[in-house]
Amino acid sequence: MSIATDTITADLDPDRGSDHDDMTSGSLDGGAMWAIRGASAAVGLIGWLSFGSVNWALWIVVALVAYLATTLIVSRIVESSRQATDRFASALMTSAFVVVLLPLISVVWTVVERGSNRFDWAFYSTTMRGIVGEGGGGYHAIVGTVVITALATLFAVPFGLFTAIYLVEYADGGRFARAVTALVDVMTGIPSIVAGLFAYAFFVFLDDVPVLTVLSTGVGHRSGLAGAVALTLLMTPVVVRTSEEMLRLVPNELREASYALGVPRWKTILKVVLPTAIAGILTGIVLAIARVIGETAPLLVTVGITADVNWNPIDGRMATLPVFSYNSYKFPSLPVDASQDRAWAAALTLVLLVVILFSLARILSSVLKPKGLK
Repeated sequence: MSIATDTITADLDPDRGSDHDDMTSGSLDGGAMWAIRGASAAVGLIGWLSFGSVNWALWIVVALVAYLATTLIVSRIVESSRQATDRFASALMTSAFVVVLLPLISVVWTVVERGSNRFDWAFYSTTMRGIVGEGGGGYHAIVGTVVITALATLFAVPFGLFTAIYLVEYADGGRFARAVTALVDVMTGIPSIVAGLFAYAFFVFLDDVPVLTVLSTGVGHRSGLAGAVALTLLMTPVVVRTSEEMLRLVPNELREASYALGVPRWKTILKVVLPTAIAGILTGIVLAIARVIGETAPLLVTVGITADVNWNPIDGRMATLPVFSYNSYKFPSLPVDASQDRAWAAALTLVLLVVILFSLARILSSVLKPKGLK
């Protein structure tokens, strides 16, 4: 019996009977792991310098491989094989996070570095009207982006939120609810250019409707309203999915308590469910706005580009930051550097707008969150 027990224990614990076990082995906690990370970075630096040129990718790859190998070997020697496996898995997850984070840092750094060349008051207060070479700014593009995105938000949020409320609070899992869910999933994956083409075709069709001809100029129609419709198609499914998930996280006990007090369903949703889920819903709306605010293809088709400010979304072309950036970079005027500086400044402005939106969403979610919820 004792022999069988020892055999089973040895199978379950490969470290049993070895020189290193979990109770008596050493530890790499504290400065030892930092020493391993520093040595791995030094190895990567040597590999970087050996090629005689700046190669950040090579440095990172060599350093991460050295970090994983050194962690496994040193932990196996100092600690136990079980702890070595655990540390290797932790190091692998950390390395994967670093690999994913580095491109984001690189993009942000490049946008800030290149966009700061025209990060001045002139860029945010002037337009491109009458500008051929240096000078000018993106004020008209900022106005167009704000107007079109605000219209798209005004259209998408009610549709998306009401759809999510129906799916969570009213639908019984029938055919219609399943069809709506499937349609939302399909809309989530449609290419942005398809949304632009649909909006363009829709407004061309409106030219044949006597009552709505004021909204369309026929073939070749360009307007901010058409761009807002295209962005609405891209934004609505994101609002639906995020709002639906947040509403499903609201405990059923809160609904049942409200119903037990005789509160009707619509008032329960308005006074209990929505305030409880408001933080996540606002975050989802901001994510949806961030999803569409930088879209270029649908706005090229539906809105176009202009050199002056246009506040009226139903009257002709409007400039937007994505299209302005693309046009300045792809079709630069002389000198080329001036056009590219304007393109990068427009990209930096888009990043700043997204940061501002996220900050506002966090503030509003904290203010509107019901008392007692963490």
